[in-house]
Amino acid sequence: MSTYAIGDLQGCLTPLESLLSKLPMDWSRDRLWFVGDLVNRGPQSLETLRFVKSLGSRAVTVLGNHDLHLLCVAEGFARHHEGDTLRPILEASDCDALLEWLRCQPLMHCENGFALVHAGLLPQWTVSQAGLLAREVEAALQMPNYREFLKVMYGNRPHQWSDELTGMDRLRVITNAMTRLRLCTAEGEMEFTHKGEPRNLPRGYLPWYEVPERRSRADKIIFGHWSALGLRLDSNVLALDTGCLWGGQLTAVRLEDQALFQVQCEKRSHHGGLQHP
Repeated sequence: MSTYAIGDLQGCLTPLESLLSKLPMDWSRDRLWFVGDLVNRGPQSLETLRFVKSLGSRAVTVLGNHDLHLLCVAEGFARHHEGDTLRPILEASDCDALLEWLRCQPLMHCENGFALVHAGLLPQWTVSQAGLLAREVEAALQMPNYREFLKVMYGNRPHQWSDELTGMDRLRVITNAMTRLRLCTAEGEMEFTHKGEPRNLPRGYLPWYEVPERRSRADKIIFGHWSALGLRLDSNVLALDTGCLWGGQLTAVRLEDQALFQVQCEKRSHHGGLQHP
């Protein structure tokens, strides 16, 4: 059995179909892992969500920030942003079923020495601890009163983890780290404004995976979210957001041997259409 981890889709189903046609998949045994951000900004958010849902147990996907944004927009706790492509989902006859399925997906998935998360982990967390913290957020999203969490999910504070955190502050820090993190200090203070390449960084901040002595460094962590970082296949981090949405590639890595599979994607305009030359 092989497992193929795939980078951010963001509503780009056609490149995914092209990529899957290149994979030596045995659909009866092999599995796909998606790093989150199934939807938004690309032209096929509805179709992408339907397709990944249809894969059932053959696929694992973790929640990304755009997936959570969809849930918040659907509940009226967030507004559409310029360039969002969520309306076809919200107007679809199967919208409720799609959103319920999405809300029940994990924030983090751990298996066979790999940890799958959309953005990153804070340096104080071991992978096993992070998995338990992810379960707390998942439980909040799957409770009958899940709207109470979505209502207060947004916000940059607190911007640092403490074991003493409780309630919504605790859930917000966990969610921000696992779906939005790029940079933090050695003490785990998060920074959310830098989205470019990992250079000319704010003083005192590092890419989360470069923090010395981070407690998850012995595990292999698969993540996306940072298209400007691009492909990174190190001994203990696999960064797979290679900018499909922006005319880069859509990437898959076979976890057993790190075999790389990629397809070139068409560049899209800020509004989701094809970029004219």
